[in-house]
Amino acid sequence: MTTNGTGELAGQVVLVTGGVRRIGRAIAVALARKGAAVVVNARTSRDEAEDAVREIAAFGGTARAMLADVTDEAAVAAMVAAIGRDLGGVDILVNNAADRREAAFTEMTFADWRAIIAVVLDGAFLCSRAVIPGMVAKGHGTIVNIGGVTAHVGATRRAHVLAAKAGLVGLTKALAVEYGEAGLTVNCVVPGRIGGRRSATSGRGGAIPGGGHPLVGREGTPEDVAGAVMLLCGPGGRYITGQTIHVSGGIYLP
Repeated sequence: MTTNGTGELAGQVVLVTGGVRRIGRAIAVALARKGAAVVVNARTSRDEAEDAVREIAAFGGTARAMLADVTDEAAVAAMVAAIGRDLGGVDILVNNAADRREAAFTEMTFADWRAIIAVVLDGAFLCSRAVIPGMVAKGHGTIVNIGGVTAHVGATRRAHVLAAKAGLVGLTKALAVEYGEAGLTVNCVVPGRIGGRRSATSGRGGAIPGGGHPLVGREGTPEDVAGAVMLLCGPGGRYITGQTIHVSGGIYLP
């Protein structure tokens, strides 16, 4: 697989975790349209990952599907090593993989808690740690963590999800400070209420105080979120780091 020759991200290699549907897929497609070679990661959904690759190939983009469980340290290391060997390493990492199951707090088992934390926060830790040495060696790199608006406004039945997504904000700031002088930018994009079909494990999103109504009068789309990610990954985003950027139509006003 070779990178595209045109576009503002030409020559860049992107890894999107959880990139097979909704926000992750929209991000993968958008960055491919900008000329990047995109690695679409999934844990087990090979058919959906290959479908995303075909969608990208249909408009002349470049993509590859790679299965790896982001909670598995060895699997992450093997995936990043394969990208380095075959493509020259990861220039842009989008930590999107997540699990949004719901449960009342007092009915939540420790196993439930750990499962969500593992995918969202441990996955971002393992993937970031695996790609940062290569980025530092190149003198440039971009990491975008995908948060969630409920971590900022609160919601019922999602204590584990909110805790994990809030942790991404702290991780974002820590990495931005530690690796800024090495040429890396690290930011967190926080989607609000995004419309469309949800996966079977996503639930309804929990009850948000005040109803969580966007000020712009509509739900967001995965493409709305992808637009913010594109900005941060492109040349116009090189002076933005350590930030939490809300793409919520005004559900949350920092």
